[in-house]
Amino acid sequence: MDRSKRHRLPHRDPVSGGELYVSELASEDTGITIRGRFEIPRYAKLDDEQARFLETFLRCRGMINGVERELGISYPTAKARLDSLLKTLELQPLDAKPEKNGNEKSSERRRRILEQLEAGEISAEEAKQKLGVLN
Repeated sequence: MDRSKRHRLPHRDPVSGGELYVSELASEDTGITIRGRFEIPRYAKLDDEQARFLETFLRCRGMINGVERELGISYPTAKARLDSLLKTLELQPLDAKPEKNGNEKSSERRRRILEQLEAGEISAEEAKQKLGVLN
């Protein structure tokens, strides 16, 4: 089958929002069909933007500055997209400790401030103050 005729693998039930599983795999070459309960690979859960970011990140060998240049985005945006990717894949950065509720709110607040800065809604000084860089 032509790859362009295939659909992305959904990972959520469109009715309930619950998790899905793969129940059948087939080969057009041999006609073999395998049935069972197979989990959907975690990378299939990425949206198009996250998949593009991951591919770019890998092609740039993990160099954020290369990702910035390739995608035409700022460092805070690249970092926010990487954090979003890690969250979707349910991965923790190696140097990070598991977040607690308070830290999660703080992390979300930080991300919003960086997005405001990038969008030009606030100045660099305002962002520093909001982030607590300046006392």
